[in-house]
Amino acid sequence: MSSNAKIEKVSEGIDESLFEFAEYDVNKGEKNAYSNYSYWRSTLQAFLKNRVAAALLILMLVIILFTLIQPFLPNQKLPTKIYLDPKTGMQLRNHAPDGQYWFGTNSIGQDLWARIWSGTRTSLLIGLLAGLWQALIGISIGCLWGYVRKLDFIITQIYNLIDNIPTTIIMILMAYILHPSISTLVIAMCLTNWLSMARFVRNQILIIRDREYNLASRCLGTPVRKIILKNLLPYLVSVIMLQMALAIPNAIGSEVFLTYIGLGLPLSMPSLGNLINEGRAIMMVSSLRYQLIFPAAVLSLITISFYVIGNAFADASDPRSHV
Repeated sequence: MSSNAKIEKVSEGIDESLFEFAEYDVNKGEKNAYSNYSYWRSTLQAFLKNRVAAALLILMLVIILFTLIQPFLPNQKLPTKIYLDPKTGMQLRNHAPDGQYWFGTNSIGQDLWARIWSGTRTSLLIGLLAGLWQALIGISIGCLWGYVRKLDFIITQIYNLIDNIPTTIIMILMAYILHPSISTLVIAMCLTNWLSMARFVRNQILIIRDREYNLASRCLGTPVRKIILKNLLPYLVSVIMLQMALAIPNAIGSEVFLTYIGLGLPLSMPSLGNLINEGRAIMMVSSLRYQLIFPAAVLSLITISFYVIGNAFADASDPRSHV
């Protein structure tokens, strides 16, 4: 008996009412293949598992929000106004912290509480502007430097030319030539701070540039821009985020340094650098050390928070840590 005859004989004994024809449904097929995985949601979940980093992130958001709304709160004093002693009519110099002046006053009678938050606004603005510039220019040049072979020699020579000049000298010259202001400090930092980011991104691009999926994309004629945005940068998001998080406290530290050597913002414009420089001059007097402790504590809190948050976010955004 042939195989076809056997199949017909078996099918004759099967009750066809027990079966029904299954029609193909395109929507159901797509639904079965659907995944609700989200990279950024997974990154956020991994980040929130780090309780310390999550707490510092909330604290930094509160500080930034408070620095923005602080001048509009009731009973707030002006950071540049000189207050007088109602008893003597003279400047309320070096007044210790109390219920009216929470952080005390400085050597000319200005309210230290208002000056610290005004200085924090200024320093954060400088840090954010310089950090965004470093990220934008550094990542763009680093990607082209590492991926486009024709540009490697040109960018390398530009990098060596600028990098061989000490960064401190460039910032000092720019701060000395231009009128002291926020824009002057930002320009002085932006001239050199992109170098480290560009070199870092370039080295990372060289590692993954010739991997199989990039070679396949080039063979298929994929544009360079799309390869960089789709193939290379997503792989580097964790280390780039870490560098960006560290760029902000580094910029604030540069502002403090330039102000410390007398080439930063004018004394009439409060900043953390100005406040720390003023407190440094009187730090040997035990009763006046609060003028250094308060701004130094705010600066330390900001820099440590950005460092911890940056490291935690870099670990959380690493695709290898996602399941």
